[in-house]
Amino acid sequence: MQLRFALARIVVGAALAMALATAFGADDDAAQMALGKTLFTVGAVPPCATCHTLKDAGATGAIGPSFDDLQPAADRVVAALKSGIGAMPSYSASLSEAQMRALARYVAKASGGAR
Repeated sequence: MQLRFALARIVVGAALAMALATAFGADDDAAQMALGKTLFTVGAVPPCATCHTLKDAGATGAIGPSFDDLQPAADRVVAALKSGIGAMPSYSASLSEAQMRALARYVAKASGGAR
């Protein structure tokens, strides 16, 4: 239970950081990327970094595909987050649409995939 609260604080903190960055004129893409990276590494439950490799995030998971190799488009990542795929669960109950879009944008851009 404490882990869940800690993760919730991280996600809320990342969302607040994104909102403040946007309010003070920071690039929206940078804010989205920051939120996406936080969700990828620690915010999503379970974190994407547990199973997937993504150099930009320092993630070396070996259960799911390496995003550095796969280079998925953002829409493909959103579809996987919404429905789950293979051993990967759906995140529809735990992530908002905006969070899924930020996470997908981060994975696509950090891996070199299409937006």
